[in-house]
Amino acid sequence: MKKATNSQTRQSEILQHLKHVGSATVDELAELFRATPQTIRKDLTTLSEANQISRFHGGAALLAGTVYTGFEARREIARAEKESIGKSLASRIPDNCSIILNAGTTTEAVIPHLEHHYGLKVVTDSVHLADKLRHFTGLEVMIPAGVIRGADGVVLGESAVEFIRQFRADFALVGTAAIAADGALLDYDLREASVTRAIIAAARHVFLAADCRKFGHGAPVCFGHLEQIDTLITDAGAGKPFLEACAKNGVEVVIADQREETDAELA
Repeated sequence: MKKATNSQTRQSEILQHLKHVGSATVDELAELFRATPQTIRKDLTTLSEANQISRFHGGAALLAGTVYTGFEARREIARAEKESIGKSLASRIPDNCSIILNAGTTTEAVIPHLEHHYGLKVVTDSVHLADKLRHFTGLEVMIPAGVIRGADGVVLGESAVEFIRQFRADFALVGTAAIAADGALLDYDLREASVTRAIIAAARHVFLAADCRKFGHGAPVCFGHLEQIDTLITDAGAGKPFLEACAKNGVEVVIADQREETDAELA
């Protein structure tokens, strides 16, 4: 347990904790910082008003685009939403097709739901995702050569870009670090952005998998725009500005049904 000496210090430590774990409930933070739930709620309100975190019922999460958090921490941010997005996306992938799957914690969530597909040819820029996919029968996996980023297994470099440019896949499944209000799709790594740009160009139909927390925030590198996306799979928290931006750019929006995941957990 920690005991912050004042609200400013405690709020700073809460923010650092969220950068490490991705999200936390009010009760978890109250126990960790030896404060009342009411005090923690006030701290979270202050951090939210400062555009540092995103509030949800009973807790808070780090905003997408605030910093480039570690892979494990990013996996925990909006975990339930990502799971429902992954399931919804997999249901739209037919058997006997080719897909290019880019690295990310949201796109990773689609993998368990591809297990019973057959005849898929999958290209991915992640050795981590390729390792998960290789166990599925009736599925062929290809990865490019390049430099592997140790933190998450992403394959980077010009050789990866050139490899992907050889394909004309049926579908691309991509994620994003953030979506600007003007529709720009953003990331943190210039090399990764080059690979994702090639993935988008190499597919006939582009799916973007992104929870609603990604909208309206920033990251330094632009790899594309909503106008290049055919279908967005997101969660029920998507607000009016997000949906209007999609409509303006001709993007089909699919709201993943998180109730199905909740019902499954309770069963």
